[in-house]
Amino acid sequence: MTTLAVFEKARAEGRAALVGYLPAGYPTADGAIDALKAMIDAGVDVVEVGLPYSDPLMDGPVIQAAVEAALRQGINTRDVLRTVEAVASTGAPVLVMSYWNPIDRYGVDAFTRDLAAAGGAGAITPDLIPDEAGEWLPAARRHDLDTVFLVAPSSTDERVAFTADACRGFVYAASTMGVTGTREQVGDAAAGLVERTRRVTDLPVAVGLGVSNAAQAAQVAGFADGVIVGSAFVRPLLEADDAAAGARAVAAVAADLAQGVRQR
Repeated sequence: MTTLAVFEKARAEGRAALVGYLPAGYPTADGAIDALKAMIDAGVDVVEVGLPYSDPLMDGPVIQAAVEAALRQGINTRDVLRTVEAVASTGAPVLVMSYWNPIDRYGVDAFTRDLAAAGGAGAITPDLIPDEAGEWLPAARRHDLDTVFLVAPSSTDERVAFTADACRGFVYAASTMGVTGTREQVGDAAAGLVERTRRVTDLPVAVGLGVSNAAQAAQVAGFADGVIVGSAFVRPLLEADDAAAGARAVAAVAADLAQGVRQR
C-alpha cells in the first residue's frame, strides 16, 4: 500500500495516521528490524528508517545517542537499504529519513534505484529544500518514490506552497523550531501551520517534533492527518537491557500512541 493510500485509509476510519521513526542499526542491524516490525504490529501505519549520519543537525540527544552507536558498529547506507527491504515485507510504507550528504555520496540515481528495488516508499530529506533538489526530484519521480520536505512555523505562505508542491506522499510539518525530542507540550504554532499548508495542497499533512504520549498524539490528531513520533520510540531502545526487551518496549509505546490517534 502506498503512503498516500495509508493516510487515506486512516482518514476514512476517522483518525490520523501514526508515523514512527527508528534509526537503522540500533541496537544492531537485526535488532532495529525487529523493533521496526514490532512497531508496525502494535499500530504504526508508516515507518521512517533513519539513515545514521555523523552530523545530525536536527536530531536531539536521544536520537543522536542511538545514531552514534549505530555508526560505531559500521552501519552504512547499504545496511539501511537492507533494513528497508526487511521492514517493507510487512506491507507498511517505509520511508528513509536521511540528511542529504549520505544520499549525495551514494549517488542520487543509485540511491533512488536501490531504494525502490528494496520496496521503499520514498524519503524524507530534512536538510534539503526544494530549491536545491534539482537532481533529487526527477530521480525520485522516475522510480515513483515519495519526496517529503519540511515546512516550519517560520515558513512564509509562499514557502509553504512551494514546498508542498514538491512533496509526494505527505507534507512534514515541524511543530516547533529546534531539534527532535520529546516535549511536555506540542508547539502552539503546529495547528496554524497545518491550516496554512492545507490551503495550498490536497496532500496529507503530518506533524512531528515533540509528541511522546497518547494525550499529545490525540491533541495533534485533532488537527493533523498524521502524527510523527521519533524520540519516544528511540528512548526505550536505549534503556532496554537487550534487543528483545527493546522491541517489546517499542511495541508498548506504539500501542499507546495508536490509541491516542484514535481518541482525537
